[in-house]
Amino acid sequence: MTLALANNSQRVIIGYSSSQASAEALSSEINAAGYEATHVRTDFGSRGGVDSSWPAITAEFGNPDIVVNNAAIAQEKDYLSVTEDDFETMMRVNCHAPLRLAQLALPSMYEKRWGRIINISSIGGQVGGINQIHYAASKSALISVTRSLARLSAERGVTVNAVAPGLVATAMSSAELSTPAGKAKIEALPTKRSGTPEEIAAAVAFLASEKSSYVVGQTINVNGGAFLG
Repeated sequence: MTLALANNSQRVIIGYSSSQASAEALSSEINAAGYEATHVRTDFGSRGGVDSSWPAITAEFGNPDIVVNNAAIAQEKDYLSVTEDDFETMMRVNCHAPLRLAQLALPSMYEKRWGRIINISSIGGQVGGINQIHYAASKSALISVTRSLARLSAERGVTVNAVAPGLVATAMSSAELSTPAGKAKIEALPTKRSGTPEEIAAAVAFLASEKSSYVVGQTINVNGGAFLG
């Protein structure tokens, strides 16, 4: 996803929580390709953590014109054993952090009368989750945040949209997709395969571009036809 934005000649700031080596490697790859990138450690689990990273985020390239809220956590856990802390942690990272980043970024976008907020939700936020009910709730809340911010921002030149991936082969989803239940989900798709990060990135790149200027408050489903079943 980051590479897709860089290929559109964007200056890219990579936010990371713990994967410093991966963030550094990606920054180096983008810079070596002739674009500009840097990385900033951010604690997405608290408002204070997001706020404290904002000066570093804006120091090199200024206030961002495009914010892609892609940071997230997931947890496979039976609903009856989900604790209050489990639920609150999920909401803080998956919903509160994107909302706070939008609060920080939008004033500058409003002043310029141009900007893009793109929230990465999930098919789980649309159909619910069996062993990830708190994850599904956080992603559903993010879709609601997207629609609300879109109503507030469209007349000021800023579009806010979401992308809802289906089953995509990533480090976070690998455990689920390797189970019999996960394999059965893939087999039930019209495509008979999981998606790739590059396919999600293509949707994000479109929403970040001028070509998407009349797309407002939408949730773009990139799910291999999951809703056709």
